[in-house]
Formats: sequence, C-alpha cells, structure tokens
Amino acid sequence: MATKKALQRFTGIYYTESKVKRWRERPDRCYWINFKRNGKLVWERCGWASEGWTPEAAQRKRYEILDQDRVGAYKPSRERKEDLLTFGELMEKHYLPWADANKKRARDDRSLYRCWVGPRLREKPMSAITPLNIERLKKDMRDAGRAEASIKHALCLIRQAFNKAHEWKLWSGENPCHQVKFPRPNNARQRFLSPREAEMLLAALADTSQQLYRISAISLYTGMRLREVLDIRWSNVDFDNKIISILDTKNGDARQVFITDPVERILSEMGPGEPSELIFRNKFGDKVGWLSKAFKKTVDSIGLNDGIVDPRQKVSFHTLRHTFCSWSVMSGTPLYLVGKAVGHRTASMTMRYSHLSPESQRRAFEAAARFPLNADIERAGSNVR
Repeated sequence: MATKKALQRFTGIYYTESKVKRWRERPDRCYWINFKRNGKLVWERCGWASEGWTPEAAQRKRYEILDQDRVGAYKPSRERKEDLLTFGELMEKHYLPWADANKKRARDDRSLYRCWVGPRLREKPMSAITPLNIERLKKDMRDAGRAEASIKHALCLIRQAFNKAHEWKLWSGENPCHQVKFPRPNNARQRFLSPREAEMLLAALADTSQQLYRISAISLYTGMRLREVLDIRWSNVDFDNKIISILDTKNGDARQVFITDPVERILSEMGPGEPSELIFRNKFGDKVGWLSKAFKKTVDSIGLNDGIVDPRQKVSFHTLRHTFCSWSVMSGTPLYLVGKAVGHRTASMTMRYSHLSPESQRRAFEAAARFPLNADIERAGSNVR
C-alpha cells in the first residue's frame, strides 16, 4: 500500500498517490482522514481527486465524523457496509455460488430460496431481519401445507447463510435463527413391503420399464438410496469379489455393498461396460436425473397405497430401502450391522427398526440368565421379604 503523506495545512488529512492513474498531468491523489476514537487511531478513506475530492472536502468530512463520534452516532466503515448488505445480496452474490461449488444439494437450497425465503427476505437489510420474520416464514409454509421437514430445511438455509456471512467477515450481528425454535419433523417411515408385495411391485415395474425395474430391484436388495444407484459406474462394480463401491453418499462416507444373487443377475444382463460409463443412463446417454413418474403410477396401479392418507405409510421409492432394513432386522441381523450396511449416520436412525427384532431382545435376557449364581445365594435371595 502506498505511504500516506500528511497535508501540513489540514489537520488529520492525508493523501496517497497512484502509480498508474493521472489527474491534471500529475499522479492522481486519494485523500484520507484520521482521528482518535477510544484511544485508537481510526482511518477513513474519502476518495480520489479525479472524483472531485479536495483537501477542503476531506476536512469537512472529518469535522462531520468528529461531530458524529461526539454524540455516539459514528459507525466505522465496516459497520456502515453491513448496514447496506441485504439478505438477497448475501445469498445471490455469495452464498448460492458457494453452495453450487461445495454442497451436493445446492439445487434444494436454490429452490427454497426462490420459492419461500427470497420473496420474504431478499430486500431486507441483514440488520433488519428479526426472529419474528423467521417465525412468519414458518407460519406461511405451514399454512401452505409444507412438510415440517421442508420448513426445517428453509430455516437451516437462513441460519447457515448468516453463519457464512460471519465467517466471510461480511456481517457481525446476531444470527436471528438462534432465537427461533426449529421444527422436529417425525418423518420416519413405518411401512415396508411384505415379500408378496415386493414380488407384485417388481413384476409390475418389469412390465412398465426394464430400467425402472432394475433400479428398484437393486435398491431393494442392497438398501441403496436412489441417488446412490443412479451414480454407479462400471468401475465401481467388482464382480470377482462381488462388491459395489459407493463413493458419493448422502453423509459423505464411502461404503461397500455386497452383490447378492438377484443383483448379480441384473448386472450380468446389463454389462459389463466401459469403466467410466454409468450403469443407468437416459435415452440420450446421459445420467438419469430423477425418478420416472412411472414408479408412482405403477404403485398406484397395483393398489399398494389404496386408502392410505399418511405420507409416511405410503409406498415410495424410499420404501425399498426401508424394506431392505426391515427384512434384515427381522432375519436376526444386529441393528448396528444393518446401519453400517446402509450408511446410517447415527445409531438412532437404525433404532427405528428395533421393534422388528423382539427375538434379538429376548436373547439378551436369556444370555444373562445363563450365568447361574451360587445356589445358597439364590435361596437367600428368595427368603428376603
């Protein structure tokens, strides 16, 4: 940075000279002012001579700032910039581009911002957003019938945007989300398919679309999420060791799934292909971006959702993963192994299946009973009143 030089006739007025810009046949000058505030020297930039700034104009600005400081109305330049920063500017210039580069579900953030958060907060300065604004957003989304999980995601988006503004030194105020109670959605699915229902569904899907059948069958027999199935490349498939490597998972932890006979038959029918090729592609040869509506139509056509109102009880694609977990637990597989197989982030996510394994719980009690105590001690205990 160029050295600031004092102007002798003007107290607290300094200037720097540009090495590039020229004004009236000499180096352009940028004028600065300084003053003491709470015992510390504060610098304020005024502007360039080519922009109309003169020593006299800089001095007038210094007098104005000193008057503001005297009555407690002065704000440093950083705080003044923060006062002008709107939530829309933060999101559109900084947060959303960052999310595109760093978050797997950036598209969801953009959708929530476009439909719900942006229309209500875009024009507001950061300093003007209060917990009440967030509460009103919650109410609007509930009144519109949005799920509690969607409301929670919208609030998490706002909270993370404020946190990133702190991290990027764009904002230093309080995060309004800290005083807002977030929803705790109960969206745990209870419905899983019986073997007969699974057989009916796969048969109907095979009649509808071979690709949709194969995607669904792989999810049913491996517990993989839809996105994980669609991301499989032939390089991820190890026929020799009967393993599929899942590299990009929802929780970020790579894992392996084992190729059982039904999955091996499907993969053998399809390939192998080039290592870099996706196993499932659309008609243009590109990555499949979403699940076909044919899945829901097929489910409806065989009546699996007839008379069911609660969305948690309806059969969806995710029901296939839920069915894999349920069948595994019912067959006696320990809960922690099931959680590890499907990539659950926490043990509590797998505990929802504990009621399906009463025999496993019974074995815990019976195991303790197999350690007999001394007969005298048992008799003594039986005589206690």
